[in-house]
Order: sequence, then C-alpha cells, then structure tokens
Amino acid sequence: MKEILIGMDEMTLEDLVCISRQGAKIELTKGSEKRINKTRELIEQLVREEKSIYGVTTGFGALSDVAISRKDTRRLQENILMSHAAGVGNVLDQEIVRAVMALRIKDLAKGHSGIRLETVQNLITLLNQGVCPVIPEKGSVGASGDLVPLAHLSLVLIGQGEAFYNGRRISGKEALKRCGLKPLRLEAAEGLALINGTQVMTAVGGLAVYDALNLSKLTDIAAAMSLEVLMGSRMEFDPRIQQVRPHPGQAAAADNMFRLTRNSEIVTSHKDCCRIQDAYTLRCSPQVHGASKDAITYAKKVVKTEMNSSTNNPLIFPESKEFLLGGNFHGQPVALAMDFLCMAVSVLSNISERRIERLVNPKLSGLPAFLVSDGGLNSGFMIAQYTAASLVSENKVFSHPACVDSIPTSANKEDHVSMGTISARKCREIVKNSEHVIAIELLCGAQALDLFTNVKPGEGTLAAYTIIRDAVPRLDDDRVLSSDIDTIKQLVQSGKILEAVEKKVGKLG
Repeated sequence: MKEILIGMDEMTLEDLVCISRQGAKIELTKGSEKRINKTRELIEQLVREEKSIYGVTTGFGALSDVAISRKDTRRLQENILMSHAAGVGNVLDQEIVRAVMALRIKDLAKGHSGIRLETVQNLITLLNQGVCPVIPEKGSVGASGDLVPLAHLSLVLIGQGEAFYNGRRISGKEALKRCGLKPLRLEAAEGLALINGTQVMTAVGGLAVYDALNLSKLTDIAAAMSLEVLMGSRMEFDPRIQQVRPHPGQAAAADNMFRLTRNSEIVTSHKDCCRIQDAYTLRCSPQVHGASKDAITYAKKVVKTEMNSSTNNPLIFPESKEFLLGGNFHGQPVALAMDFLCMAVSVLSNISERRIERLVNPKLSGLPAFLVSDGGLNSGFMIAQYTAASLVSENKVFSHPACVDSIPTSANKEDHVSMGTISARKCREIVKNSEHVIAIELLCGAQALDLFTNVKPGEGTLAAYTIIRDAVPRLDDDRVLSSDIDTIKQLVQSGKILEAVEKKVGKLG
C-alpha cells in the first residue's frame, strides 16, 4: 500500500484523497521530526522560565489573563480537550475523519506548535491502523480553529471519547489498546496544539473540491450527450468564440465538448436544418460550465494553501526562540472559497436540470414524451426530472453563504468568526446532490441516444454511453429508477465514465 511522507514539502489534494479514501499510510520525514523536537525544547525552556504564553501558562479565550501555575499545566491541557468536546449532531464520515487526521498531522509536522514528537507519532499510529475518532459534525464556528471537532478527535489520544475500528464503535481507551498504545499524559501546550487549527473545514472542503473538479468534467460529458440528442450545434464550441472572451474555464469547457462530439453523425445529420441557434442550456454551456470551472480552480488554490499552512496560535519559531500570537486559525479564506464553491457547483446542477427538462418534454425535444414508448402506461423519466428539480432547489438553499453570518463567542473576545466549517459541510452536500443530478442527465441522454439507431454519436459521448449501458439497461417499461440513478452516480464518483471518455478524446480540462 502506498505510503506518503509528511513534512515540510507540499501535500497535494491527490495525497489527501489517497489517505482518506484509499487507506494510504503516512510517515513523518526526518527533517520534520528534528524540527518538532527543536520547537518542543523551546517550549519546555519557556515554561521553566515561567514565561506568560497564551494557552500554555494561561487560560483560553476570554480567560487568557488567568495565569496557570506550572503544577497545573498538564491538567490545563487535558481540560481543554474535555471542555471543548461539545459537538452535536451526526458523526462525520470516516473518510473525512481520516482527512482531518492527515491535515492535523501535516500542520504539526511543520514544527510551529510546540507539541511533543511522541504525541504526533501516536496520532499517526491511530491513522495508520485505521482508528477513526468519533467526531460530531456540528459545533465549530470556524475561528480559533475547528476547536470542537478537533477536541473530539484528540480525546482518543488520552483514552477518552470514542472511535470506529474495524466497523465497530468502541471507547477511546479500547481503541488505543487495539493499537498497542497507552493513553497520553499531555504536557504543556499540547492540548491547544491539537485543537487550534482549520483542519476540519479544510478536510471537508478539500474532498469537496476534488469531487467538484471531476464533476465539472462529467457535466461537460452530460451536456454533450444532451446537445446531440436535442439536435444542437457544435458552432458554440468554436475556439474563435472563446478567444475573444478568454476566460480559462470557458475555453476548457468548449474544448471538452468540441472533442466529445467529434465525428458525431447525429450532429452532421441536421447541419442544414432551419434552426437558427440553440437554447441557452446548450449554446451557453461553455460560458456557464466554464465560470464554475474557474470558481473551482480558485477554491482548489485556497484549499491547497490551507492544507500546507500552520494554523496554530501561538506560533513557535525555534530559530529565533520566539513565539508569536496571531490569527492563522481564522477560517475566513476557506469559508469564502467554500461558499463560492457552493454557488459554482449549484449552477452546474441548475443548468443540468434544465437540460433534463428539455430531454423529457416532447414539446422541447421532439422526442417521445419522457423518453419512453407507450407513454401513459409508462411514465418513463417523468419523475426523475422531479428528483433533479428537488435536488437543485435544495442546493439553492445551501448556497446561501455561511461566511457572512458572524456571531461573537468567548465573552466577545472572539468577536468575529468565519463559520467556515458550515460553509464546507453544506458545500459537500451540494456536490453530492449535484452528482445525482448529473447522473440523471446521463441516464436521460443515454436513453435518448437509443432512439438514434442509424447514426452514431461523437467519439466521447459514445464512450460514455457504452459505460452507462454496461451498467444500466435501456428503459423499455417502467421500473424503479432509484437504483438506476444510484448506479450511475457510483460511476460518476468512481471515475469510470471519465476514464473511458478520456481514453477516446484525451484529458478533459
């Protein structure tokens, strides 16, 4: 199994996916180990000298002016985990928890937190042996870091809380025993070092960005299939149109759909028809899809920066033997990017649902009503469009930005917060909803292509059609559509459709 080195070098989005979804193990670099030890030595020196250091020899938040004696520093660090573990709601999926653990380790590996190497190594052992702490999804306001969910994660290190292991939910103490570990007794600075960061919003957001990147390409594939069966034109994909309005995403979307429909006999069959131009959902697909692609690119850049940042407070700089108090734990960059991504992905599903309506509506498509024979007895894809409409409406609700709503916390000491974790969580829901919508458009597109028996579709759309039909048969008589939609959604998520298409037409942008 692949092993990923974690240290000062950049972690990629692909690394995060390998760890969270494919079970890749991680190891600290030797350079990172040395830096962690050097920073820890400085913390211990400062504690011996009885320096006043926020969260190390003082209380937290509005209690930062309360001095903590040397004899109480250990108790202080355990207290912060217990008092801050106030999460509620459903627990985070295990792939998200693994991503959070990986990003927390990555932050600590940069050597600015003052944590002991032993503590980081124990967290790595939990991750590598498949222990997933139980983390309620709600409770973070996205400033001072993801305090609440990271506290739940860290409880397991001291033998408290709960964890999933081999499919079972067990106590944190039992999880440590399964890994051959004993509960840690946290030293000065360690409790704060474990929970003060943006890793939950960044983990949820990172996986959402990764899925959105792939979904944007699948949306181009679905749109190309719809364009063909709706007797659309390839003129809107002409590079000259994109060159005079050179947004990168627009050019990429147009190029994708131009190649997807290459050598399409369906498009060629009506090139001399009387239609002047296509409806917006076809003609403007490069502009709409492209704008979302550019937004996804922006969100990816923000997430990659955050993945490779130090988000603790205080930040320890062993070279100059200084500690600095700042606000790198504030999730505003991620919050804005996630709310932007919410809108970008929601737009992809919006335009897809409108194409679905055109496909199933005989007055707009010229195809059999709801893409099925013997209409009346059979309802075909009528209600699949209802489902798509429901999902895109839900996405619109989720697209209201969370980051514009700040509520002061900690007796008004922390008087502006980002709500970035809420932004990331709802973005993930929008991506999942949109995967279902695109799956429905792909199903409808494949069903419509079955009607064109004497002419072939484009090279890319034919590849997509073949994969779809290998998984789901043509709908001749009504059947339960839920399983069909889920099957295609799984193909969307697995990358099988995209892989087959790219083998024919090259990498999509």
